Amino acid sequence: MKKFIILIPIYNDWKSVFQLLENIDLQIAKWDAEVLVLIINDGSTEERTVTELSFKNIKTVRVMNMKQNQGHARCNAAGLKYLTEKEDFDYVILMDGDGEDRPEELTSLFNKSKENPLKTVTANRIKRSEGSFFKLLYECHKILTYVFTGKLIKFGNYSCLPKEDAARLVKEACIWSSFSGSVTKIISDRVSVPSIRGKRYFGPSQMSFFKLLVHSFSIIAVFKGSVIVRSVLFLIFYLFFVSSNLSIVTLFPVFIIFIFLFLIFKVSSRENIEALNNSLENIDNIDVLSDLNNG
Repeated sequence: MKKFIILIPIYNDWKSVFQLLENIDLQIAKWDAEVLVLIINDGSTEERTVTELSFKNIKTVRVMNMKQNQGHARCNAAGLKYLTEKEDFDYVILMDGDGEDRPEELTSLFNKSKENPLKTVTANRIKRSEGSFFKLLYECHKILTYVFTGKLIKFGNYSCLPKEDAARLVKEACIWSSFSGSVTKIISDRVSVPSIRGKRYFGPSQMSFFKLLVHSFSIIAVFKGSVIVRSVLFLIFYLFFVSSNLSIVTLFPVFIIFIFLFLIFKVSSRENIEALNNSLENIDNIDVLSDLNNG
């Protein structure tokens, strides 16, 4: 029987993650697999009032408490590093803890992984649940990413990775900054399932314009080599066509490109292999919330 570990990073959203766990327990009822959950508590300041849970199908639920808040991307990276070095498992599923990664789609990921046991399975977005303005911004993000990297990235964290692929990821500095960018760059042989972005169980979306901008630039920064080449080619052709009519107006796109490149390299400094290698030092302790063996 294969062993799946579901990795869920959270910050001050215990109510949502407890709702998610109940839904996960229902969704995996017919799986012919052993399922465990590891919650990465990213230094939450919100008190966790629940100290013990009981489930019918999830074998264990543990909470890895981090000493310092570092963000979801780094929680995922640290969680993957911990699992690949300390745990015996076959697959790891990454998902957000707020309900936006719908547990109803877990079985699609599971079945696809059974059909393709050696391949990473991504949940590619075919529909989003946010408002029109955010959807517009997200489409701009996808276009910007494609123009500068040549990669059309339709997935976020929601995915299922064989242990071998997870081990490959945690050897690369870029995983410390962007999960989806790293998967796209490092794991070329992937399959996907269609996914609809769900709605948060409680409260409004936590994705602000600034966070979306950093998210977008973090993905693009993974491919900074391609960004440089494409930017230089654009500048060469653009300056050739406007060379006879240089002005502040015609040079404005050039300034924008240089500012963009500066921001990309600034964001790329988040890729830190030393911090990744030392990330397990940020673990405070690990609590057991549920254990069928002791139930």
